[in-house]
Amino acid sequence: MIFGGFNTTPDVCLPRPIGSTPLAAASSSWRLGDGPAHVLTDIVGRRRVLLLGWCGASAVEFSHLADGALPADAAWRWPGTYTIVEEADDGAVVVYTDPAAAYPVYAARWDGGWAWSTSARLLASLTGAPIDAGRLACAVLLPSVPALAGDRTFFSGVHQLPPGARVELPAHATAWRATTVWRPEPVLGGPPHVRLRTALKSAVELRADAPDLSSDLSGGLDSTSIAVLAATTLPAGQRLDAVTVHPDGNLRGADLHHARLAADRYPRRIAHHLLPLTDRHLPYTRITDVPASDEPAPSTLTNARLIHQLNWMRAELGRRTHLTGDGGDSILFQPPAHLADLIRHRNPGRAVAEALGWARLRHVPVGPLLRDAVRLARTTRHRALDLLAAQAGTAAGRDDHGRVTWFPLLPLPSWAEPQARRLLAEAAQRAAAGPDPLPGLDFAVRVLVDEIREVARTAVADARLAAVYGIDLHNPFLDPVVVDAVLTCPIGSRPALYAYKPHLARAMADLLPPQTAARTTKGSFDADHYTGMRANLGDLSALADGYLAALGLLHPGSFRRHLAQAAAGLSMPLATLEQALAAEAWLTALHRDPAPGWALAPVRSRPRA
Repeated sequence: MIFGGFNTTPDVCLPRPIGSTPLAAASSSWRLGDGPAHVLTDIVGRRRVLLLGWCGASAVEFSHLADGALPADAAWRWPGTYTIVEEADDGAVVVYTDPAAAYPVYAARWDGGWAWSTSARLLASLTGAPIDAGRLACAVLLPSVPALAGDRTFFSGVHQLPPGARVELPAHATAWRATTVWRPEPVLGGPPHVRLRTALKSAVELRADAPDLSSDLSGGLDSTSIAVLAATTLPAGQRLDAVTVHPDGNLRGADLHHARLAADRYPRRIAHHLLPLTDRHLPYTRITDVPASDEPAPSTLTNARLIHQLNWMRAELGRRTHLTGDGGDSILFQPPAHLADLIRHRNPGRAVAEALGWARLRHVPVGPLLRDAVRLARTTRHRALDLLAAQAGTAAGRDDHGRVTWFPLLPLPSWAEPQARRLLAEAAQRAAAGPDPLPGLDFAVRVLVDEIREVARTAVADARLAAVYGIDLHNPFLDPVVVDAVLTCPIGSRPALYAYKPHLARAMADLLPPQTAARTTKGSFDADHYTGMRANLGDLSALADGYLAALGLLHPGSFRRHLAQAAAGLSMPLATLEQALAAEAWLTALHRDPAPGWALAPVRSRPRA
C-alpha cells in the first residue's frame, strides 16, 4: 500500500498514479493498493485528518482526532506503524511522522509546492529524479554511519521527512517547517521489562486481528517472543501457524531445538511447520530477481530463501499476514557508547565492570575500551561529525567494529573509486554542517536512534517485496511504542553492554520455555553465505560491470578480485562487499521494472461558503 498527495488547493487537476484512488472527494491525497486508511473531517468541513497505516486507536479515539489540534504524541501514542496527515482547505498539509521511521514519508518539490508520498520511488517517477550517487556511496561504503544520509533518499531531490516530527508543507511554500515532537528522554516509572512487555504485547495484539496470521519461529529470543505472544493472544480454538526454516536434512540444530520447545509448550495454540532449505535457496542466489523498491532491501542477498518461504506460506498455509522478530537486535542491545555515558554520569565503577565483561565476551583487552570511553565522553556528536568529515573517503580507513565511538568506520575497500571517496567526504561535511534535531541525549540513546531508524526504514523495502507475493509483513519490535519504551529507559536501568537481551528475557519469562529465556546465543548462517557466494560467483562477478561501475563508484576488476578472495574463504570484512551487491541488484531491478505512471485527474472540490 502506498499513499500520497499534494500541498495545493483541490480546485485543479492533479496527477495521480495510474491505478490509484482518491482518499476523499475534496482531497488531493490518494491510495495505491490495499491498506488501512481512515479519513476524518472536522465539523465545518474545512480540515481533514488522514490516518494511514496500521494503528491501534479505538473508534472513539479516531473520532476525536478531527476535533482540534492533534496531540504531540499522535504518531506514537498507539501501537502500529502509521502516519497522520492533516489537510487544510487552503491546501496546506501537516504530516506527523513516526519516531522510528517504521512508516517513512517522503516529499519532493512539484509545481511550486510539494508532493508527498510513502514511496520515494513513486515521487521520483513523478519528478523524473535521477539516482543519487552520493547516497549510494554512503550506503555501500559506510553503512555503519546512517547519519551521513540525513534526509536524502536514493533519488536526487526526493527527501525523507524528519522522523518524530510535525512537518508543515505550507501551500506554495519553498521549504517545509519541521518541529521535533519526540525526544527519548528517560522516563521514571515501572520496571523496564514491564514497559517492554506492555508495548510489545500491544503491538502483537493489534496484528492478531489480521486475517490468516502466521509468524516466524526461528528459535531465537526475538521471534519466539513474538510467536508466543501472538499464539496466546488468538481466541481459544485458533492456532498460530509458526514457521521454522532449517537446512534440508539437518534436524538437530540448536535453533530448531528451541523452536520445538516453544511449539511443544503450546500444542493447542501453535501449529509448528518446518520448512527445509536446499542448495536452491542459498544466499546470493538470483539476487537480481528482487522487485524494485524505494531502496535496497535488507533481504536482497537471501532473496531466494525469502521468496521460497513467502510462496510456501501462501500456497501451503494460505497465510496473508506474517510476523517476524526482525528489529529486536537493533533495539535490545546497548551500543559501546554506553560506556561513555556511564563515565559522563559519574559511574566509573559500573563503566569498568561493563568494560571488563565486554572485553571478555569479545576477547579483547579492556584498556583500549576504557581509554576510548573516556575520550568519547569528552567528544560531542557535532565534534565527532567534524572528525568524520576529515576521515571519510580516505584510502585506508579503519575497522571500528566493537570500538567505543560515535561513528564506527569500516575499512575502505580497494575497489572504491576516487569518485566514491569524494562523495563520502562531501556527505560527511554536509552532516557536520547540519543541526542535530535531538541534541542533549545520552550518547548511546542518540546512536540507537540513528540505527533503529535505519533498520526500520529499510525494513519497509522487505515488506514491499513480501507484498508482491501476497504477504503482509510486520515487525512488531519496530513499532514506535516499543522503540519509545526501550529508549526512554533511565541509564541506571539499562542493560549491561555485554548482557544478552535481559529485559526481553525477563519480560517474557512466564511465556517462554525456561531454556529459551536463558539463551545467550543465536544460530548463524555464515557458512551458508560462503557456500552461496562460491556457488554464485559467476553471476556475482558479472555484476561488477553494472550500474555502480557506470556511476563511477567501484572499479570492476578490483571488485571481482575482492569477490573471488571472499568466495575462497579469505578472512576479510564483507560488509561493503555485500552492500555493493545488494545495491547493484536494486539498481538492476529499478531499471528493469518501471514505476507506475501518472495521469492527470480532476479533484472534486466541495462548494465554498
